[in-house]
Amino acid sequence: MTATTRRVIVITRNGRTIVITGWRAWLTGVGAALLAWFALAVIVFALVGVAISVGVVLLLLIPAIVIVSVVGSLMRMEM
Repeated sequence: MTATTRRVIVITRNGRTIVITGWRAWLTGVGAALLAWFALAVIVFALVGVAISVGVVLLLLIPAIVIVSVVGSLMRMEM
């Protein structure tokens, strides 16, 4: 028994069924895959940007807090 595989996309909306076959189905599938990859790339780009921003803020803020606390404790000792 030889089974041939066909690319078929079935969309049902408002009680109406649309069947996409052949090269249109391949083109639709490739377009959907590219759209998904683009969406994932945008999400990753945004998350990496947030991570870098938070990291830089913490790298600058933590030493500044330590320096201010040390200077504050030294000022209190002299009085």
